[in-house]
Amino acid sequence: MVFSSLLFLFRFLPIALLIYYLMPRKGKNFALLVLSMIFYAWGEVRYLPIMVVSILVDYFCGQGIKRWGQKPALRRMFLIFSMVLNLGMLFFFKYTNFFLENISAITGLALPQLSLTLPLGISFYTFQTMSYTIDVYRGKVEAEDNIIDFGAFVVLFPQLIAGPIVKYSDVAYELKHRQMETGRMAEGVRLFIMGLASKVLIANNVGALWTEIEGLSMTDISTPLAWLGALAFSLQIYFDFSGYSLMAIGLGKLLGFDFPQNFNYPYISPSITDFWRRWHMTLSSWFREYLYIPLGGNREGKWKTYRNMLIVWAATGFWHGASWNFVLWGLFFFVMLVLEKAWLAPHMARHQGISRVWVLFLLLCSWMLFAITDLGRLGEYFTRMFVPQGGGNWLYYLRNYGVSLILGCVLSVPVLKKFYDKWLCRHRWVETVLLGGLLTLSVAYLVDATYNPFLYFRF
Repeated sequence: MVFSSLLFLFRFLPIALLIYYLMPRKGKNFALLVLSMIFYAWGEVRYLPIMVVSILVDYFCGQGIKRWGQKPALRRMFLIFSMVLNLGMLFFFKYTNFFLENISAITGLALPQLSLTLPLGISFYTFQTMSYTIDVYRGKVEAEDNIIDFGAFVVLFPQLIAGPIVKYSDVAYELKHRQMETGRMAEGVRLFIMGLASKVLIANNVGALWTEIEGLSMTDISTPLAWLGALAFSLQIYFDFSGYSLMAIGLGKLLGFDFPQNFNYPYISPSITDFWRRWHMTLSSWFREYLYIPLGGNREGKWKTYRNMLIVWAATGFWHGASWNFVLWGLFFFVMLVLEKAWLAPHMARHQGISRVWVLFLLLCSWMLFAITDLGRLGEYFTRMFVPQGGGNWLYYLRNYGVSLILGCVLSVPVLKKFYDKWLCRHRWVETVLLGGLLTLSVAYLVDATYNPFLYFRF
């Protein structure tokens, strides 16, 4: 698939930006719509009609809610139709085979699996379009009358494939009135390069270590090597996804949009609660606003609060993938958050140093739940982590990947950011040289790289 390579993005971007900048102001959204459709179709052309259907249905549902504002039953009908269509498409492509497989296992029937490929970005753009219809129904935003502008919102190519999840309310003003300011564009270039370097120079390198360990026989994975693999994947998924988010936010600024922040140094969190305020912030916000609060949030007593949390975290895990390991991953965070809410929070607040170590330990474990889809192998891997075992020479892997691991650990905390804010940003020529060097090095790595896609493209 062409999106597996960042080189495609580099081929596409200069032409796309040139066309976009040359278009008159009134034609920019049309250009953005067409360019985004081309970007999507290049990698997944057979599923482009699904994207078009999603745009048309949610646009006309928004118009229906607006037109029939005085008839609650009709407004509700349009809302339900939008949600059924979006969730139905997501369920069909992402979860049909999961349920067929489990029904077969329970009943003994040999139900055939469907030959389905998950459409790129469907988990992201269905949430975005649903949030639009729900917000129109709630009266939080005005229904968009211009279908070109609405289509441009849905298929904004920088964040179309893997987020951040951008709600219509986030960009409603900029769809009509955005300014191409030099300062914003310079910031966009900086963020894009930083995101690219995060992906190519850190995520890809520590990801190579995890790939090697994941491919080993379990008997070859010693206890230290198992923990080294957990650290490698934890750094890989952070720099892979936060790197893409930075690239998307940077490209958004180059187009005149301010997309919401998606990561804020989550590995320094003193609690799991704080971690989810810092990790994939737009997804956490979406579930809080469109699921947790409508269920009642924490307003109806302790036990209903826990029930609501259980539903949200089961849904969060299942959103990430059609496999039981993702459900377990979501339930793991549910249990940890309930323990914090019911008992641990005051103690963790008083001992934040110990709490940060505890949270990192939990996160390393949680990422193994996320990374290993085969439950049998997952159980064996945890055994290797917690019951001392011999196996491969972990020092060999540490020597080969130690620099990448240390660099990842250092950059996952805001130590260098403080240095940048206090000194580097005051010396723009140094920053320019640094960014130029990072871009050159990243492109050189890309040209010589093997297949290493963004992890969140599969969600």
